[in-house]
Amino acid sequence: MLLRMNCLTCLLVFFSLPMPLQAQTESKFDQQDKFRQLEQDLPTPNGFRTGSGAPGPGYWQQQVDYEVDVRLDDEKQQIFGSEVIAYKNNSPDTLRYLWLQLDANIHRPNSDAKLATTSPGIDRIPFKQLQGMLVRRVFDGGITISKCIDAATNQPLDYTVVKTMMRVDLPQPLKPGESFKFGVDWYYRINNAKLVRGRSGFEYFPEDGNYIYEMAQWFPRMCAYTDVTGWQHKQFLGRGEFTLELGDYVVRITVPSDHIVASTGTLMNANQVLTDSQRNRLEQAKSAEKPVFIVTPDEALANESNKPDGDRTWIFKADQVRDFAFASSRKFIWDALQHNVGDSPVMAMSFYPKEGEPLWSRYSTHAIVHTLNVYSRYTFDYPYPVAISVNGPVGGMEYPMICFNGPRPEKDGTYSARTKYGLISVIIHEVGHNYFPMIVNTDERQWTWMDEGLNTFLQYLSEQEWEDGYPSRRGEPADIVGFMASPNQVPIMTNSESLLQFGPNAYAKPATALNILRETVLGRELFDFAFKEYARRWKFKRPMPADFFRTMEDASGIDLDWFWRGWFYSTDHVDLAISGVRRLNVKRGPGVEKQVQRTDRESKPETQSDERNKPLAKYVEKFPELKDFYNDYDPLNVTPKESRAYGKFVESLSEQERKLLDSAHHFYLVDVENVGGLVMPVILEVTFEDGSTEILRYPAEIWNKNNESVTKLVITEKPVASLTLDPRLETADVDLANNFYPPKIEKSRFELFKESRDKPNPMRDQQIESERSRKNKGEGQ
Repeated sequence: MLLRMNCLTCLLVFFSLPMPLQAQTESKFDQQDKFRQLEQDLPTPNGFRTGSGAPGPGYWQQQVDYEVDVRLDDEKQQIFGSEVIAYKNNSPDTLRYLWLQLDANIHRPNSDAKLATTSPGIDRIPFKQLQGMLVRRVFDGGITISKCIDAATNQPLDYTVVKTMMRVDLPQPLKPGESFKFGVDWYYRINNAKLVRGRSGFEYFPEDGNYIYEMAQWFPRMCAYTDVTGWQHKQFLGRGEFTLELGDYVVRITVPSDHIVASTGTLMNANQVLTDSQRNRLEQAKSAEKPVFIVTPDEALANESNKPDGDRTWIFKADQVRDFAFASSRKFIWDALQHNVGDSPVMAMSFYPKEGEPLWSRYSTHAIVHTLNVYSRYTFDYPYPVAISVNGPVGGMEYPMICFNGPRPEKDGTYSARTKYGLISVIIHEVGHNYFPMIVNTDERQWTWMDEGLNTFLQYLSEQEWEDGYPSRRGEPADIVGFMASPNQVPIMTNSESLLQFGPNAYAKPATALNILRETVLGRELFDFAFKEYARRWKFKRPMPADFFRTMEDASGIDLDWFWRGWFYSTDHVDLAISGVRRLNVKRGPGVEKQVQRTDRESKPETQSDERNKPLAKYVEKFPELKDFYNDYDPLNVTPKESRAYGKFVESLSEQERKLLDSAHHFYLVDVENVGGLVMPVILEVTFEDGSTEILRYPAEIWNKNNESVTKLVITEKPVASLTLDPRLETADVDLANNFYPPKIEKSRFELFKESRDKPNPMRDQQIESERSRKNKGEGQ
């Protein structure tokens, strides 16, 4: 028995190598616990928000209803409004004052948004941008409050304007469960959105002397009061968007009589503002198979040269919305198509000038319908009666039931593939914002990623379902590696105004993270169930980041704290490397083992010294008798004693043990190093000597004892030719060169040029000199 145990120890000696399977090499730096539970950092669950990520039994949110009358002055580009706000205090707190947002004050010459803007320097600048900078210095588009009264008594209310916010002091404290109505009148100048850029404004067409108005953030809106922040009244600086309360709206919009208005909500007085033909076409759109023109291109063209015969008021009603926007112009072509989302009919509509043709009538409304189909499948059925896309001066901006989108064809009507897909993508994105944050009502002022990141992820899924090979810009892991490797970044969990590389950080990185979570970490079935549960739980409610993180774990059944910590709370990047591979074989007796050693000995290359010394090795040839002192002993010859010992060992084995001894398995120790710091699943493609392949997947938990380096035992039935990490580019690995074993020669290309004396070019020389100066100062590193 003792002999058998000793022999088994010899047989399996390769399982007790000096370096164990889980490499315990000395750490290069202090190890961080990449798997530290996020509960230590997230807010403590309470009656408002539970530990599962769902709203608690005590969850509450305020209710704010608006009745608004607004008049658009097409001669002076001004807006005049009067509103009555009904505020219901559903919180457990007594309120002594209310806060409103005056977003138009961002257009005052002395606004924080303007004064806090920095410039890295100017080497070259378009004329139009310079013109805009000069206009911005003097243009005052701030809002003027002309009245603020108690709606019940008509008595003035004390109020204080604080930059882009306004505090209204209540005549008496507003207790939990009580309501208060008050009125506000205001006016302001509308910005030329092509010069004083923003999310709202007008566009002027000098060829026909007409305007398109896209009106957003155009009325004093209530700030949100929440269980997490109290009043969310961080100043509007431009990046961090909006945090608003849900409510019901009735809005009366007075415009020139020849204007067409697109708006949040349902048109309540079509008989007064539309012609018989237009109303009939709207009816046709309810059963049509493709978009129907409500205002035809010819009618829109005729409107451009007509003069209005007065004003006309369009009345819209919208329920359970957090905001309200509209667009108005006499230039609008209007098409519509009714589409059922679940059991509910939705009128998909597009409004655009002739300058948008033929691109807009071809794609806009179809893109709306496609978006509603895909987003509803991953979240909930679209709950509103209309979904609108408008072409005007704003490149891409979203509001309940309506969005503004900028791409247009060239003046001759032609357009590139980039313009076509740019239009489809921006419509998908902006219509998709109805789900996040218009319905799942997140705090945009604080957390941009909670709407932009989630929406960009669903945009990617929608684009991929539009057509095979759709050129999506964001979503694929390989498309984010440049940003991930860059030093100039902050974690996703950073306030909106402090983000660096805003687009990659708030849009692309979270969207890519969710795609990786869906495809590689959880799998589609688990992810889709959890994501839909999050959307269902927080529909028409206000989630916070912890609610999203907790819901995704609660509904999937997978601990994802390492994922949130790495992708959302750090700037680590993915860079896994194969740092070594060792091949091991089971020892099969002295005959086999010594033959292997002999083969290894004979296969060793002849050294350069051996080769050069051969001609000099002549001494023994002169004295043949010296050869008698040598025999033919070879330590690699098997002795009878070794043969007998091994024979006894084999006889002592069971049948199962003999099968293991004779198995043809191959054993490899693969060393993987975490260079980038972000722990991720290890995806290993094994290519065998016969050309076949197999993909092995190891979960991220492989790093939970050592997040710098691990060693994995790989057992195969065929000899391995090569190994590749992340063969299908699933993890956003920033350096693929170290993903191969054996290493591959990196491919690149260089350009040849012929030296010549160029003609003098002062502008080019100045740019070159400026670039040299910047590099000398370290700015170009």
